[in-house]
Amino acid sequence: MAKKEKKDVMEIIESPEALQQEVSKVTGFFEENKSTTLGAGIVLIAILAGFFGFQWYKNSQDVEGEKKLYKAVYAFESDSLSAAAKEMAKISDEFGGNTQNLSDLYLGITLLKQGKYDQAIEKLKNFSSSDLLVQARAYSLVGDAYAEKKSFGEAIEYYQKAADYKPNKFFTPTYLLKLALAFEANKQGKEALDAYSQITDKFPESAESIPAKKYKALIESSISE
Repeated sequence: MAKKEKKDVMEIIESPEALQQEVSKVTGFFEENKSTTLGAGIVLIAILAGFFGFQWYKNSQDVEGEKKLYKAVYAFESDSLSAAAKEMAKISDEFGGNTQNLSDLYLGITLLKQGKYDQAIEKLKNFSSSDLLVQARAYSLVGDAYAEKKSFGEAIEYYQKAADYKPNKFFTPTYLLKLALAFEANKQGKEALDAYSQITDKFPESAESIPAKKYKALIESSISE
């Protein structure tokens, strides 16, 4: 499983180049672990989701809620998952509106990292945002949770939602690659081929286009035999 690397938060948030590097790491994970459960690459995606969500949160919340959530986020980033889950659950119960919304996102991510997939799905589905990146990330995380459960039909549904939500060159290829792998795991070769083709046709310069070409060729070869 890909190791989590410490990076400056603002570098990841503000730099498209840094974002692309992070996406490349996720792509590498999938290429090396195509035969394993698809959700195993959640950690990096989860952290990026948290960073973007926290920036969104800071611009919209009261000081008290921000302080309490910051404490929980610190526990999350320190991999103190039990402490983070406990604190975020308290915040979700104590606050409403956007504070509760973002607490549910973090709590869902934490539960996902703990392997509590059903609980994670429930919390992540509660989250909603009009943000360019965070909502798609939440959809992808729900897909990861379903993939860990080997519920590939449901995983496909949420990876598709992530791919369709405000497409962009930085993250949409990642969601499409997850979608394609989920299709393959669900024995839907033609649909997987289409998802790979979307990557190679629409995002030919993305890091994901490299494994997409490889897997696409393998499917086309098997079909022609």
